[in-house]
Formats: sequence, structure tokens, C-alpha cells
Amino acid sequence: MNDQKKSQLTVIFFTVFIYLVGFGVIIPITPLLGKEFGASSSQVGLLMSVYSLMQFLFSPFWGKISDRVGRRPVLLFCLLGEGASYLLFAASRSLEVLFVARALAGFFGASLSTASAYISDVTPPNERSKGMALIGAAFGLGFIVGPALGGGLTMWGEHISPEPHFGTSFALVMVAGICFANFLFGVKFLKESLDKTHQIKPKDLSRIEQILHYFKKPLVGSLMWVFFINSVAFSTMEATLVLLVGDRFGWGIKEVSFGFAYIGVVSTISQGLLVRRLLPKLGERKMLILGLSCLAISLAGISMAKEIWELAFVMTFLCLGYSFTSPSTLGSISLLSPATEQGAVLGTTQGLASLGRILGPAFGGLIYGIHQAAPFLSAAALAGFAFLIVLMTYAQLPESAKQTAKKAHN
Repeated sequence: MNDQKKSQLTVIFFTVFIYLVGFGVIIPITPLLGKEFGASSSQVGLLMSVYSLMQFLFSPFWGKISDRVGRRPVLLFCLLGEGASYLLFAASRSLEVLFVARALAGFFGASLSTASAYISDVTPPNERSKGMALIGAAFGLGFIVGPALGGGLTMWGEHISPEPHFGTSFALVMVAGICFANFLFGVKFLKESLDKTHQIKPKDLSRIEQILHYFKKPLVGSLMWVFFINSVAFSTMEATLVLLVGDRFGWGIKEVSFGFAYIGVVSTISQGLLVRRLLPKLGERKMLILGLSCLAISLAGISMAKEIWELAFVMTFLCLGYSFTSPSTLGSISLLSPATEQGAVLGTTQGLASLGRILGPAFGGLIYGIHQAAPFLSAAALAGFAFLIVLMTYAQLPESAKQTAKKAHN
């Protein structure tokens, strides 16, 4: 990879990271703020789901637009919109306005699929999975800085004024400012990645037709199912974990924020260091098997954790499992797809993941009211099903990273 491509990767990584700082701030705040406004556990699940509903509807939309006009304008426009959604979230004083704010954030946040396509533009096929791991590393760093920043800003806001919800509103206004600063950074440093020869008009397929089109591709379709199932499992856990630690350990926004920061530390180390070192040695196939095994076991383990240290131990392995699985799945899908369809296929894949994040929180919130362990055991069963899909297609999956490492060694 030449210096220009490395520079582009650095800039897109930083752009996505700053965006995900805001996302990291919101994740622990949303369920607890919803409960403060009188939401039930099922309504909290729906509040988490509406963000992903908009991502599901608009990820392919942004992906196709970026295939036509380029990645840069889409990313910049959505950064502005994301900042505006945080301002509305900060001004929210009712559950209804919270829903509107999260819907707008999901609409603009759907452009993450365009960031994936950007990486596919600037990485050669043999380094595609490692390139996709950068998105995961940005997620991890966002989950370190975001929740910790959110907790710190909330405490600062509460110190400034004791008014109800002022602390969270102060934190969210600061996050909006970060998004606007990120926009200015992108204007100056983010270059267009799409080769003009690939800026063609995609096939005008309906939403359902587009999903079915890729599902019909044997390996791509199977991997999309894996990505979808994992998103259902992970989001089922994510939406109800905040409720669990609140009910079981008495945690509030500050404790939850710093707890998510720990998850971010582990995710960053695993995605930014372990994945990039293990992929050339194990290859995409073994990384998927290892990751899905860790996911299934650790999701079940959450329901059994009675002490904080037990939960921290289980969550460490959960982060490893997700870090091993996500970039390997996305990288394999990208390797199996033509260059002219990267935006569309990755947009559809991220859209399916968003569909999973619609179903997961709604389902998790509903069954959490029945039994605290139900969401986590259900998520473990889903991860086990994804494991079986990978096992059935194991011999046909790409091994680009491992094969490249062998050639370099020889």
C-alpha cells in the first residue's frame, strides 16, 4: 500500500473515530434517560431500535449515493446532520422528542456504510479484512473516549447546575460541537477515495430486491446472514445490559459510562492489535469460528454474573469475540464482491445489521421484563446459530490474509 493510501486510511479512521465518540457518549445515556422520562423496559428497547430502524432504511441509500457522487460529500453532509441531532437530543424533555432525536441520528449515522466503502476503495484485496478492522478499532476507541467523556461531561454539567437533566444536556451539546469540529476536519483533510471510472449509476433495485439480490449469492448471502444474526445477538445484549447493571448492581449514568469505557479499551486492543496480528496467521475462516465461539459462551455468561468482577471477565471475552467476528465477516463479503458494487453491497450488509439492531433491542427489552437472564441466553443461542452457518460454508470462505502472509514469508 502506497503512502497516499495510508494517509487516506488515517484520515478516514480519525473521521470515523470522532463520529463514534459521540455514539459512545449516547449509548449508556439513552436507556437511563429514557427511564427517567418514564419509559418501560420494552419502550427503552424501542428507543434503542428506532436509531437502527433509520440506519436499516438509509444505509443502502447512502451507499448507492456514494457510488454515484463519491464518498466524501456523503460523509461530510451526514456529519453536519449528526451534530444537529445531538442538539435536539440535548433539548429533549419528553420521551417523544427523544424518539425523534434518535431517529434523526440514525438517518445520518447510516453513512457508516459509506466509511466501509471508503476503506474498500483504498485497500488492496489482500488487506481488505485488516482495513475493515480499522472501523472496529474506531468503534473501540469511540467506546473508550465516548462513555468516559460522557460521564465526565455529565458530572461537570451537574457541578455547573443542579437542574434536572442539565448534566446530560451539557454533555450532548459538547458532543454536537465535536461533530461540527469533525465536519471542519473532514472539509480540510478528507479526500475523495472513489475512482471516477467506478462512479457509475447502480441498478435501480427496490429495497427488498436489493437484499434478495445479494442473498442469492451463495457465500455473500451466507455471510450477510451471519452479520445480521450477530447484530441481533449483540444489540439484544447491548440494550439490556444497562438495565441489568442498574437493577443488579445499582449503577447510574456515571458508572455505566465508565463501564462502557472499559469495554472500549478491550475492543480497541483486540481490533487494533490482536486482529491485525492474528488474521495473517489464522485467516478469516478460523477468526470467524474463534470469534463466534467466544460470543456464544460470553453472552450466556453475562446472565450468570453475580459480581462486578465476574461481569468484567465475561465482557472481556465478549469484546474479543465481536472483534474477531465483525471485520472478518465484512472483509470476506468485500472480497467476494466486485469493485463497482462495494458501496451497495456493504451498504446492504450494514443495513441488515441495522435491521438486526431494530429487532434485538425491541426483543431484548420485551423479554427482559419476563426474566433478567432471557435476553442474554437468547443472544447466546443466536450466536451459536451463526457459528453453524460458518461451519457449513467453512471450506469455501476466503483466506486472503493468511495466503498473503504465506507468500510474503516465502
